[in-house]
Amino acid sequence: MSRLCLRTAARTVWAGGVIAYPTEAVFGLGCDPRNEVAVHRLLAIKRRPVEKGVILLAAALEQLTPYILPLDAAALTAVNATWPGPVTWLVPAQPQAPRWLRGQHGTLAVRVTAHPLAAALCMACGGPLVSTSANVSHRPPARCALSVRRRLGQQVDYIVPGQTGGAKRPTEIRDLASRRVIRAG
Repeated sequence: MSRLCLRTAARTVWAGGVIAYPTEAVFGLGCDPRNEVAVHRLLAIKRRPVEKGVILLAAALEQLTPYILPLDAAALTAVNATWPGPVTWLVPAQPQAPRWLRGQHGTLAVRVTAHPLAAALCMACGGPLVSTSANVSHRPPARCALSVRRRLGQQVDYIVPGQTGGAKRPTEIRDLASRRVIRAG
């Protein structure tokens, strides 16, 4: 992907826009997690209730530290065994983590991606992105840019060109406290 596409996507995010971008399995919808208006707009596009929370996608653990409580050695070992990679962890949220990110939960869903384009996008934006599948809730997620455009039309401000990582299923979700698999990948 060109630097111009990354800069355009980052500018769109900084301006409060909603973007679509390739991830490990599907295209994701993303925005600046600090921008409440942008997150609520993304949730409206998806028709997803704020109570469910969203995933934060990052290029490195350090990008997530403003949002999650510090991890002890055992927790670091667990997450580092799967990151970067297609595993999302439910991690205790910082007390000041916005409700529009964590929903009704005391945890936040976070992932350090191994998808090179998604990681480059997080780096270009200077932090994590909201990441939820590019679809209306309970409908199949988009797996290419054309599907995003057909399904969501002009509701998305910018579609990052590129390919998904080829995974057949959405990423696995694990609970850090219990180490249980919440959603199989």
